[in-house]
Amino acid sequence: MDGDVIDVLFGNLGYDSVALLEVLSQIRNQYGIDLADEVVGTSKSPRDVLNAVNAAINGNPIRSDMAEQRNTKIPNPVPDDLHAQHLILLACSGRLSQLVELLMELRVADLLGDGPLPIETIAEHTSTHGPSLYRLLRCAAGVGIFAEGPKGTFGLTPLADGLRADNPQNILALAEYNRMPLTEKAYAELAHTVRTGEPGFRRAYGMSFIEYLQRTPEIDAFYDSFMSHWSRGFVQEELDRWDLGRFSRIADLGGGDGYFLAQVLRRHPGTTGHLVELAWMAEKAAKVLAEHQVEDRVIVQAGDLLTAPLPEGCDCYFVKAVLHDLPDDEAGRVLGRIRSTIGDSGARLLVVDSILDSGNAWDHGKFLDLDMLVLHGGRERTLDDWKALFTAAGFELLSEPIYHWTLLECRPV
Repeated sequence: MDGDVIDVLFGNLGYDSVALLEVLSQIRNQYGIDLADEVVGTSKSPRDVLNAVNAAINGNPIRSDMAEQRNTKIPNPVPDDLHAQHLILLACSGRLSQLVELLMELRVADLLGDGPLPIETIAEHTSTHGPSLYRLLRCAAGVGIFAEGPKGTFGLTPLADGLRADNPQNILALAEYNRMPLTEKAYAELAHTVRTGEPGFRRAYGMSFIEYLQRTPEIDAFYDSFMSHWSRGFVQEELDRWDLGRFSRIADLGGGDGYFLAQVLRRHPGTTGHLVELAWMAEKAAKVLAEHQVEDRVIVQAGDLLTAPLPEGCDCYFVKAVLHDLPDDEAGRVLGRIRSTIGDSGARLLVVDSILDSGNAWDHGKFLDLDMLVLHGGRERTLDDWKALFTAAGFELLSEPIYHWTLLECRPV
């Protein structure tokens, strides 16, 4: 396995617990190595899985000490036949989403954070009808969310742990985002999008996604929080790998609320910045930059990347999580405008975005691609797609990016 990938967190590779369970099943079927399903909960990167495989080969399988710490042994309930399980989940997906929504509302996972509890105690703390709650949790345990132990007790599993509010890797914001009218109403127009290629969001709301956020401050506030939950963690994990201290002036194009640029400038006192963003976001960025005490080193410019003058004289043009919002023609126009601005200065283009796996493998980016299609009219792209865009705009890709979210560094040609 490539050394650049083996230590990358599974979350950054687009893998969730279900995908890891499928990996364990493939290891079992192809190599006869039977790993404990608890490896899903303890493995944070491909290296952890590799270590578990090597330990199993050497006769010392790695097991989670979770059950021992909680003084209650609860069997893992996930069935071995993942194909059959997936078929049932597809057929029952509507019920499953309702189940997860209620579990989040009742905060059952938080109650079980210190160990398994009997159903009577859980019902008392959640103000629910005990026998009915038992049936709900029994169903959840059947798909790996919680595990039922002796005498009607329930405990956490790796999947249930993702519903705990104090887990930094929780999916609470993502689950809430997916069940909001903001997305549900747009996805109700999926058939229209597939037939016409037009964003379902515009048909559902009569305006673009961005326009809707500007007109609904409460939804905008949630969306900011939702995006920050992902982006702040990603920036902290990846920023130091990108060696941005080599640049003296960075143009952060579509720089959002300014958090990323603020972190760059705090790390590199000799660097200055120029942030370009739509007017309503530029106001937020100015506040964030001031909070981080770097506002005196940044020019904040309100403008659209398709029409506004781009800053000249920068040695780095940085575009993070922007181009996937755009269809190819508009993404190509933005890249072309950057290339014209760079001229013969030799400045670098750095794009942080998602790279889709072109095969049949699990890739969360394929779901994000549907989001881009339905909500924005944009798209996620394969590596070949990115290379074609860069070449057409007059850039050469220099880096060897990994799949999923990554840095693509280009030079003008």
